[in-house]
Order: sequence, then C-alpha cells, then structure tokens
Amino acid sequence: MQIINITKLQEKIQDFAKNRDWEVYHTPKNLSMALSVEASELVEIFQWLTEKESFDLVMSNKKKERVADELADIMVYAVRMADIMNIDLSSAIESKIKKNSHKYPVHKARGNAKKYDEFD
Repeated sequence: MQIINITKLQEKIQDFAKNRDWEVYHTPKNLSMALSVEASELVEIFQWLTEKESFDLVMSNKKKERVADELADIMVYAVRMADIMNIDLSSAIESKIKKNSHKYPVHKARGNAKKYDEFD
C-alpha cells in the first residue's frame, strides 16, 4: 500500500485545475456539491444490494474499478476543498479521530452502531 502525501496530491490537483482554467469553478460551494454527487455515485453502485452482494460485488474486477474511481473522485474533491479553504487535512483528520475517540470510547462503542448521544 502506498502512503499518500497530501501536499503532493494537492499540488497535482492544483496543476490539473490550473491547466484547464477551472480554478474559477473550484469554490467551496461547488466543491462541496461535487463531493456530494461523487459520494452519491458511490452509493448508487451498492443501491439495492444485500450485504453479501455488496461484498461479492467488490470481488468483481470491473465493479471494483468503478468503486475505486468513485473513491478517487471523492478524495480529489475533498483534498481540493481542503486546499481552497486552507485546511491542513492531515491535522484535521488527526483532530477528528481524537474527537471521535472521546465521543466513542471503546468500552461503550465496541460491538454496536449506536450514535454517541445514545450511550447510557
């Protein structure tokens, strides 16, 4: 597995957008909407499948490639939005994991899907 260098990824995405003169379209509003659309396209692949079918689907190379493409689109828009908004994505992720570890302590969250505000 490769390690993702967020800074280099941001630079590649910046260059891609700049070379196509797309920077004017990469606003927080537009990028958040594009991110939502791409997430919905990922959901569409699994829509109406059973849990087992969803696991079996990703074993198919053609379907796995579609899933990979949608995940890549989601990541590109998320990284681009962080760049546009001057958010250090690595720090933001670390911070969110820390917040979630407090909201979902192991002794309460292990083995269930309850939301943190439903814990006793």
